[in-house]
Amino acid sequence: MLKKLFGKKEELKENEVRVVLPEEEYGVLEWKEEGLPCVAVLNSALKDFEPKKIFSWHLSVIIDFDDLIENGMPSKEERDIVDPFCDKLDEEIKAGGNALFLIRETWNKTRRLVWRVYDPDIAHEHLQYIVDHHRHPRPFDWHMEQDMEWEQAKWYFEQIKT
Repeated sequence: MLKKLFGKKEELKENEVRVVLPEEEYGVLEWKEEGLPCVAVLNSALKDFEPKKIFSWHLSVIIDFDDLIENGMPSKEERDIVDPFCDKLDEEIKAGGNALFLIRETWNKTRRLVWRVYDPDIAHEHLQYIVDHHRHPRPFDWHMEQDMEWEQAKWYFEQIKT
């Protein structure tokens, strides 16, 4: 009976690694940059995640807001438009275990979403599909580069109070 419930563990093949994706844990960070407030939600579960090199690509998506209130922050109506898109995009980018959510920042008329990615081609093709088929409520752009040592994530993890 237990064998049916849990199944038989498959043997790893040579050069294969089994990765257990951590359950996301969120912390809120706030700071000022260029005199403007920045509010971010960080997946702090990735601080001690290993093996980091499996997710060696740093993907950053920046969405431009239209309707703003003071200090470059989005209005409630703007968040009602952009947040569902961000949530759906997060789900799609992480599909099949191809990415790990790192951070979501709101600052200076923009929303920035960052993931650590395993296969950059899958993420890039998906984002290009969204653009080509106009499946986005606001203009956005993305940048992805290899970052084997997670240097671009280091500052965020240093902000976590232990």
